[in-house]
Amino acid sequence: MGANAISHDLLVVGGGLAGMSTAIRAAELGLHVRVFERGTGQHYLCNSRYTGGLFHIGMDDMGSSPEDIIERLARVTGGEGNPALAATLARNAKRAIAWLRAQGVGLIRVGPDGLRQHSLAPPGVRNTGLNWRWRAGDVMLRTLNQRLRDLGVTFDQGVTARRLIMKNGCVRGLEVERNGRTERFDAPVVAICDGGFQGNRALVGKYISPAPERLLMRNAETGLGYGLLMAEEAGAKLVGMGTFYGHIQYRDAMTDGRFWPYPVLDSLCVSALLINAEGKRFCDESLGGVHVTNAMARLADPHGCHVVFDEAIWQGPGRDWLLPANPYLIKAGGKLISAPTLEALADKIGLGPDVLKASVESWNAAVEGKTAFSPHRSNPAYKPHAIRQGPFHALPLCAGITYTMGGILTNAAAQVLDQDDRPIPGLLAVGACTGGLEGFSRSGYSGGLSKSATFGMIAGETAATLARASLMEAV
Repeated sequence: MGANAISHDLLVVGGGLAGMSTAIRAAELGLHVRVFERGTGQHYLCNSRYTGGLFHIGMDDMGSSPEDIIERLARVTGGEGNPALAATLARNAKRAIAWLRAQGVGLIRVGPDGLRQHSLAPPGVRNTGLNWRWRAGDVMLRTLNQRLRDLGVTFDQGVTARRLIMKNGCVRGLEVERNGRTERFDAPVVAICDGGFQGNRALVGKYISPAPERLLMRNAETGLGYGLLMAEEAGAKLVGMGTFYGHIQYRDAMTDGRFWPYPVLDSLCVSALLINAEGKRFCDESLGGVHVTNAMARLADPHGCHVVFDEAIWQGPGRDWLLPANPYLIKAGGKLISAPTLEALADKIGLGPDVLKASVESWNAAVEGKTAFSPHRSNPAYKPHAIRQGPFHALPLCAGITYTMGGILTNAAAQVLDQDDRPIPGLLAVGACTGGLEGFSRSGYSGGLSKSATFGMIAGETAATLARASLMEAV
């Protein structure tokens, strides 16, 4: 096609939940839409394909009142999140769930707590390892792909978006690459929905970890940050780039697919003694597994961490949460490092006996209230447990990164903002490529599916308004 241009109302970059939601809602409102997806085939990979399928906000019910959701987001982010984004998510969450159901997406209740009120059907979190075919996200994307076809939207695969076409500071289209050739597509609105930058080791090394190669890619490895870089080139502001959503994993998961994305070891690590390569505590574990995973990633050696515990902890917190370490890690083929004494355990994990013994004694004294925790533990919701009686156990750990929580700053209408917090005309962004809602110093996690679906729906509506305004200007 070369320099020839094809005109649309909206061009969407990315075929995951964020892109699908944006494109479908815009098409429902009458726009001529085209979606570009770098992956090929019916089973093109993205994080939405791999998801376990729990729609939640801050690990609780997405259908809660707006007031409850706003308070929850302020709590999990320590008040550092963008209030306008939080309020918009809170006001539109129920509508997004109803809208998804109207598209044919199956959502069911799979447990009594708020986290499991809205789960994709069939549920995804049922076995250790990666099991996605004909479950959860896979079925959701198949359903949304069919909805796109029914609405007449072009779903263009094997295409990589390379550059935004700008004129006088306004979006005018997109340049893409297909089979080594450049093609141009004109449109007054472009929506970047291609996921985070977790799969781009250079960007992860720049913003998140000094050792990106030692992080577990707990994701589809398709989020390369291309959309983020395009937006930055066009003048977009990036925020919160140093945090990600992820979980603590058994270290063998780096090379053995049996151990990721489940089981995760978060509940064990926030309750027992978590130590680095020097045998010392290094973070506030009580802020939860996502925060601990971020802290591990920032260490000079993310592979130097172990969790140390006794049999009572293994039978208590070790059995907590979805597919817990006890018994699912062992069933998957994992092994505890065990010894009758702390001195013998220290030798097995490569520490001096006095180092581990001192760390355990300091931990126990703090648990019993005799001394203060150092580092401080700030959240009483996670109870620390003393390590009292052998046999003593340890597990080697790694930090698993699922998606980056920082990225392109948008306003409540999903419009990308420039360095002066003004909308870049015609440019939208949705999902894991965006920042401002979650992350920050507490690594506060809002929920990837809720964020993508809700703001995707809103972005489709914003695109309709912008495209119609552009048409009126042309007349």
